[in-house]
This record gives sequence, C-alpha cells and structure tokens, in this order.
Amino acid sequence: MNAHRLIILAIIGLFIYSCGNKTKPQVEEVVSSEPQSVKEIVDTLRLEDKEEEIVREFAPPSPPTLKSTEVDDRDLQSQDELVSNKIIISVADVSCVSEAAVDINDIREHKVIVAESAPQERAFMVAESRYTPPVQRNEEYKGFVENKFRYAKDEPLSTFSIDVDAASYSNMRRFINQGNLPPNNSIRIEELINYFSYNYSEPKGSDPVNIMTEVGDCPWNEQHRLVKIGLKAKDIPSNNLPTSNFVFLVDVSGSMNGPTRLDLVKSSLKLLVNNLRAEDRIAIVVYAGAAGLVFPSTPGSDTQKIHDALDKLKAGGSTAGGAGIKLAYEVARKNYIKNGNNRIILCTDGDFNVGVSRNEDLQQMIEEERKSGVFLSILGYGMGNYKDSKMQTLAQAGNGNHAYIDNLQEANKVLVNEFGSTMHTVAKDVKLQIEFNPAKVQAYRLVGYESRLLNKEDFNDDTKDAGEMGAGHTVTAFYEVVPIGVETNVIGSVDPLKYQNEEPNKILTSLGKSAELLTVKLRYKQPSGDKSKKIEVTLTDRNRNSVSDDFRFAASVTMFGQLLKGSQYKGDASYDKIIALGKTALDNDPQGYRREFIRLVETTKGLASK
Repeated sequence: MNAHRLIILAIIGLFIYSCGNKTKPQVEEVVSSEPQSVKEIVDTLRLEDKEEEIVREFAPPSPPTLKSTEVDDRDLQSQDELVSNKIIISVADVSCVSEAAVDINDIREHKVIVAESAPQERAFMVAESRYTPPVQRNEEYKGFVENKFRYAKDEPLSTFSIDVDAASYSNMRRFINQGNLPPNNSIRIEELINYFSYNYSEPKGSDPVNIMTEVGDCPWNEQHRLVKIGLKAKDIPSNNLPTSNFVFLVDVSGSMNGPTRLDLVKSSLKLLVNNLRAEDRIAIVVYAGAAGLVFPSTPGSDTQKIHDALDKLKAGGSTAGGAGIKLAYEVARKNYIKNGNNRIILCTDGDFNVGVSRNEDLQQMIEEERKSGVFLSILGYGMGNYKDSKMQTLAQAGNGNHAYIDNLQEANKVLVNEFGSTMHTVAKDVKLQIEFNPAKVQAYRLVGYESRLLNKEDFNDDTKDAGEMGAGHTVTAFYEVVPIGVETNVIGSVDPLKYQNEEPNKILTSLGKSAELLTVKLRYKQPSGDKSKKIEVTLTDRNRNSVSDDFRFAASVTMFGQLLKGSQYKGDASYDKIIALGKTALDNDPQGYRREFIRLVETTKGLASK
C-alpha cells in the first residue's frame, strides 16, 4: 500500500516538473548602445517595410482624394442650412441633364424633403461641375429626292412655286460655326441662294414683279450651260408700307427655355417693335400646355409696354402649338385692318406635343385659316430639338415665309434690314413655268426647289397655292442645261418606242430655227386678289460667258450647296473653286454677307478634310 502511494507521488512530481519546464520564459528587451553597421540598418528597414505592407494589406481602404476644384460662390451655402432638419428644394433649384430624370410637374406640386435626421457635424465642399451634357440631336428634316435631268423633247415644261425662305442657310451656318457639317436633308439649295440679295432691275408698269434672265458657262461642268432666272419685287418706302396688324405667337413651353430660345425670341421681337409706327398694332399670344392672350392689341407707339410684356414671358410646360395657332388667328381676325398687313409671327422650335401636332393636321388647319387674309411668318429658334420639317409645313401652308434665327445679328437682318420683304407681301401665289426649246436643249435640270414642284396643269389653276414675295424681295433659280449635240453621261437612255413614231415633229423643226433657248412664264395675284395675271419673257443663248457678278456669286453658292448635299450632279465642284469664283463677286456687299459666305466655305473645307 505504501509502495503504491510512493509510485503515485512520484508520477505527480514528474508531471508537475515537466509542466514547469514548458512555460515560456520572459524575454527582457535589451537596447544596445553600440553603433550598428550599415548592413544591420538596411536589414532593419527592410523588416519594417514588410511589416507596413502587411498592415496596409489588411487595413480598410482610405477615402478617395478630393481633387482641387474651382468653387462657384453662388453654390455655397451656410453650415446651418446644410445640416438643418429639413432642406426644401424649389423648382428653380432643380436642374438635370435629361428631361426624363426629373418630372418638373411633380416638383411643382410636391415639395421634396431631403433629410429629417438629427443635425450632424459634417465636412463638405460644394464645387461647380465642369461636366457638359452631350448636345441633343433630335432635329427633324424632311427628306426629298434631288431633281434629275429631263429630256426637253419629252418634258419641255418645268413648273414650280417660288421660295423666298432662307432658313436653311442660317441653320447651315449654325452647324458649321459649331464645328459640324450639316445633315444632308437640312440643305435646300434654293434657300442658300435666296439668303442673299441681288442687284435686279425694279419692275416697271403695274406689275409688282420683274423677270431677269442670264445664261453662261456652268462652273461645275464645262460642257453644260447654266441659266439664271431672277425675280425682283417692287420696293416700297417704309413710310408708305400698309398699316400692320401683328400678332406675336410665342412658344413658351419647356423646350424653349434657354439663351438661344426664349431669351433670343424676346430680344428679336424687341428689334421689330422698335421700328413700328403709331398706327401699327401688336398683340401677344403664348402657348405651352394651353394657349392664352397675354397682351391685347396695342398701338406700336407703346414701345415700353410691349417690351415689358415680352420680358414677363417665362418657359415651362408642354407644347399645345395647334391651340396657340388657332387663338392667334382669332386675335388677328378680331383686329383685322382692311387693305393692311395682317400677319401672325410665330416664334418656336416646332416641338409640338399636345393637341393638334401632326404636320398633316396642322397644314389642313392653316390652309383653312389663311382664307381670312391673315399671313403667317415662321421664326425658328433653338438647336438640338429643332423641328425644321414642321416649320416648312406651316410656312408653305400659311402664305408666309420661314427664317431660322441663330443669333441677334440674324434677327436684325430679318426683322429690321429686310423688314419690308419679310413682313409685307406685294404678290402672292407666284408660280413659274419654263418652256424649253427642244431644238436647242437636249436636257435640263432645275437646281433645288424639290419641295416646291408643281404639275404643269397647276400653273393655270388659280386654286393652287404658291409662294409669296415681299416688298423688295429677290428670288433666284438656276437650270443646268445640256445643249443639243453634247455627249453626256448624266442622262439615262431608254429603248426605242414600239408603238409610237419618233420622227422629228415638223412644227418643232421650224421653231428650232429660232435662237430662243426658252420662255419664262410667271403668274401672280395681288395680296388681296383671287385672280392671277401672267407675264412672260424669252431668253436667247449666244454662247458667251459675259455674266454678271450676281450670276457668279449665286453660282458659287449653288456649288457649295451641291457639295454639302453630296449631289450626284456636283461634277468637278470643289471648295477651292467655290472660293475662287465667289471672290470675283464681292463688290456689291454692303452688309458683309458675301464675305461671311467665303469664310464659311473656308471653314467647311477644313471640316470636310478631317
């Protein structure tokens, strides 16, 4: 028994001894006062670097570094404002890149509560954003097929309505000045040509329009001839212009907000108001979600009142353009001046989206309204969502004209310098019909005017609508002509007819002995008349090239339009040739518009080479 106890005690003692030996001994930190070698210092630093790397690997990420940004003082708010219990945002404080991002109507009806938590201390910075939203390209242009060559013996008649619009030129200029080439469908060559005034002779006698013709070499195809037909409406001194009854119809929808839209509209109309007489009258109708009369018809001498009414206009809401047009016609009829100039001036980007908004429905409505004798002028504004196709529909249906206002200088040109031609019609429903002599002309092509073509029967039909000419207006049209005997590849061919005799007509052969190249016929009506009158002139080609400065300059503009459109008939046109030809015709340029054209061509040349 005692032996067993001794054994147990021995085992316990051995166990306690072994456990005591496994306890980790304390290590005292020893600091040496002796200098370390370079190697020892380097090894120590490497060890410390490894330890820091391990710490960084497992440490939480640090907050992003704020870049230094220029701060706009207008955006700064006090600490108390930003940490208050509630921050309320007004409509004026809300902005966004996309209209879809925030419903502005919801903001107007419900105040937005940003925070309701207890105040907290926060570090903050309010910085001005340098982000520039991408330019919206939601513009609409009507497509059309370029006029082709016609055989004179098969189709000797060419009929079209005149066009005094110039919107395509200023719109093209806007694109080029922004560093972009304009869309092909935005280029209407006749409007590029007719942006400029030409030195045509005044009408004589009782007719309000004079016809002038020229023929010379075609600068983009030396085998062809180029025929220019120019019209000049009679000038009327400003003091002798009929009394005006104007209704300003202003689009104040949300899409018109901005310096190139409603702000420019107000500045433009003020230029017009400043040149009105006491006997002239002005009313202002606006439309957004609905239409309303905001300024009743008032004498033009009340300049400050009219300015104040324009200054009060603000943009916001949807676009009930059809309702606005209808109300404007009602106001114009109510204040109608017999034998006066009764006209609506519509200022819009054309982005209609409420009520009557389809082009066809608008056209039908305006064709009915124009029977009242009220004319319609369209001033287009804005960029990115500009609806050019709708503007064209409205202007053509409303016995009016269409201009695009890209800056205040263009507004001054249209509403001040060209006030009479823009706002006072001297001849309406002006049509042209050209008959070509098949003995002299193999084929011809009308350059531009694709949207103004008429059937040959429409020329004598007084119910068919056509373009209007204002006081002092000039209109120019070009025909590219392939003379008889010239081999060309611009005209297609067909097989001989099986059931018809194609032998030369004896009557045509006898007339072919005449030197006449063509005959120009024109029909017009007085502004308040319903019956047209016809005048006509003939043109003889003597195979010379002694053409006027106006001919050369207008031909250079025509070449430019064909290059921009990528015309299949541009021949050997080039930017260098356009510039060279245009520079030979800069003498008659009091406003500098022709020199500006040369600069635009030079800029376009650089853009096209990229």
